[in-house]
Amino acid sequence: MIQQLTPVLIIGIIVSYFLVLVGISYFTGKDAGNENFFLAGRKSNWVLVAIGMVGASLSGVTFISIPGVVGAGGANQAFSYMQMVMGYFAGYIFIALVLMPMYYRLGLTSIYTYLEQRFGFYAYKTGAAYFLLSRVVGASFRLYLVAIVLQQFVLAPFGVPFGVTVFTTIALIWVYTFRGGINTIVWTDTLQTISMMTAVIFAIFAIGNALETNVSGLITMVRNSDYGQMFFFENGWSDPNNFFKQFISGALITVVMTGLDQDMMQKNLSCPNIKDAQKNMFTFSFILVFANLIFLTLGALLYIYAANVGIEIPENPDLLFPQIALQHLSPAIGILFMLGLLAAAYSSADSALTALTTSFCIDFLDFEKSELPPAQQRRTRFKVHLGFSALLFTLIMIFNAVNNESVITQLFVFAGYTYGPLLGLFAFGTLTKLRISEFWVIPVCIAAPIITFFIVYLAKNNYGFDFGFMNIALNGLLTFAGLIAISYKSYDEPEVDPKTPTEG
Repeated sequence: MIQQLTPVLIIGIIVSYFLVLVGISYFTGKDAGNENFFLAGRKSNWVLVAIGMVGASLSGVTFISIPGVVGAGGANQAFSYMQMVMGYFAGYIFIALVLMPMYYRLGLTSIYTYLEQRFGFYAYKTGAAYFLLSRVVGASFRLYLVAIVLQQFVLAPFGVPFGVTVFTTIALIWVYTFRGGINTIVWTDTLQTISMMTAVIFAIFAIGNALETNVSGLITMVRNSDYGQMFFFENGWSDPNNFFKQFISGALITVVMTGLDQDMMQKNLSCPNIKDAQKNMFTFSFILVFANLIFLTLGALLYIYAANVGIEIPENPDLLFPQIALQHLSPAIGILFMLGLLAAAYSSADSALTALTTSFCIDFLDFEKSELPPAQQRRTRFKVHLGFSALLFTLIMIFNAVNNESVITQLFVFAGYTYGPLLGLFAFGTLTKLRISEFWVIPVCIAAPIITFFIVYLAKNNYGFDFGFMNIALNGLLTFAGLIAISYKSYDEPEVDPKTPTEG
């Protein structure tokens, strides 16, 4: 076992990496105005946005959990996750060709203002509220992953409590995002994507060296192992890894967790025009497919390596990659792993914190309609940013107390309940010309997730049918049906398509 990578050295790596991010923040956050914080003045380079979105999409969940679940059995075992990635790709194409042109035509800062123009006040606030709930919990899941690794392998030897670890992690993110916002994140996410992928690729080569084989030999090992199966058709829809279930779920999850998510769309809307934004989306989606394939390959190799050298698989599979990288491979790989882990954490959490701040300021504090002077708006934005940081800390501590499953599974199952109403609202808005009785939209959007939960529970316990991540489709369908029930025809349609100078 290699132990030269001490906690003191790891802390030095964290401090150095953080100083680099602060340096980027200093140069990109000089203009602290709302336009730069929210949309980077709509001047972001599409190449940087595409690279940065890869890191934000992968996050700490993919960096640790995806390699871990490859050999854990159950949902996403072996290479079955690639079936969902294929669905992701289809979803990204839909976003680029359908949703993004609409957002640019409307000149949106918060994408949920579409709901106000289409349906009115209550639908708008309901959609924005579901985003805040979804993103707060999702960001907490991701940060929790990083915190438990830092706690176990770095700070626990010093007797540091878990709460202090979480607080420090969030504080570092807050420091370099509170001024520049999305203008800073476009640059830091690019750095963090490169750091993350470098760590994974070098880990694969290190395992190859340890097993005394080349890349071709590693591919053969994976193909001949128990972890190489990609497509699952045999057991029908009762199988959580069924191809059609995974593909459809992946497409729907992408539409809601990217196309209907302020966090991911905010980066796209910071591009100068729709053509650049679409180039970004197409490039990003191709890269993401190959990036996920590399992560799954690493996962299979981690299990093969563990079996070859007699490493006991940890009870929590999320800890397999950090255990091998920090304790069994060279210190150089350990350093790269820590950089990749930090990059994975910050690339998702920093943009989430900025998007939450943006959504709350635009959707609930009505910044775009406010007559408050810019200086007062900046002070309010600062307080909101700080408040969401405190909320993330609280939720991570709660999640730590109750967590008992792989984080990747929890994240997507939860997303099915919180993003489902968003899917139903936007689908109803784009696929129909009907209006709705506005007062009833909130009961419909609350009832749909509750009914979904009971249907999923009864189907699994009474009939052995596991909806898996398809709960998002059921939830969206129930929301859509509820909106039809409260709808009516209108012969005086509102204008939701004004052309703006931002259209390329």
